[in-house]
Amino acid sequence: MKILVIHYSQSGQLTQILKNFIKPLEKENEIDFVKYDLTDKFPFPWTSKVFFNSMPESVLEIPKEVENISYKYTKYDLIILGYQPWFLSPSIPTVSLLKNEQFKNLLKETKVVSIIGSRNMWINGQESVKKYLKEANAELIGNIPLFDRHNNYASAVSILYWMLTGKKEKFLGIFPKPGVAENEIESMGEFGEILNSSILNNNLNTLQSKFLATGRIVISNSILFVELRGKKLFKIWANLIQNKVKNRKLWIIIYKYYLLVALFIVAPIVLIILNIFIFPFAQTYFKKKKSYFCSTELK
Repeated sequence: MKILVIHYSQSGQLTQILKNFIKPLEKENEIDFVKYDLTDKFPFPWTSKVFFNSMPESVLEIPKEVENISYKYTKYDLIILGYQPWFLSPSIPTVSLLKNEQFKNLLKETKVVSIIGSRNMWINGQESVKKYLKEANAELIGNIPLFDRHNNYASAVSILYWMLTGKKEKFLGIFPKPGVAENEIESMGEFGEILNSSILNNNLNTLQSKFLATGRIVISNSILFVELRGKKLFKIWANLIQNKVKNRKLWIIIYKYYLLVALFIVAPIVLIILNIFIFPFAQTYFKKKKSYFCSTELK
């Protein structure tokens, strides 16, 4: 097979994930490994100002110009798309690629496997990616989300430290090391072996069920609840800020403190209440939702 592996990465984590994933594929397939960027680049490490100022365009999925990409082939048998979610949405570089006409032509009538590197919330981002792939007449056959499995609030502190300093280390020596665990990154070859076997057996129709059988793709009730509610709130803020052209800086600051209060004060209280009064009595509902989000299906 001619396989395109394409991604955007600032820290190098997603590059490492994808390189480990494709190792089992390299002997018997032709791999075109592409790391792309935007003409107007995002900084790494980030500044707090740039990070929060990127929220409205991320949530509203407004693209930027992609730097010219040189592909080896004009058509591929399979595309492996690596991406990150930003603010419960596909990152701006990801949206920019998916809306790029050259890339959309490559997607047409082509099978796609998506691989996500995230903190812990990837559901909404993947729903948007599913829609873009469908619009491009591509076929999503598999999705592998990798995420930080530490406590939601500890990982939030860790990721902010990593993003704002560029240091992938334990903040204050107390908080967990940020990002996807090294052992999960190194063991991505397990998924690559599954894909390679499916290619050799000419059976890609059951690929996602085989990925799920590893037991490594899971969604917690609390994360599912936050994602289902959070994107709606983010859209309200994004539209509000987009309409405040003259006072954008002020509204970005207001949003920043809203997010910190909501994440570290309001959300824990709400989740305690839900864990006691809602989650135990709504298992069927959550099981159905999780099954859908873990699939490649688009409703």
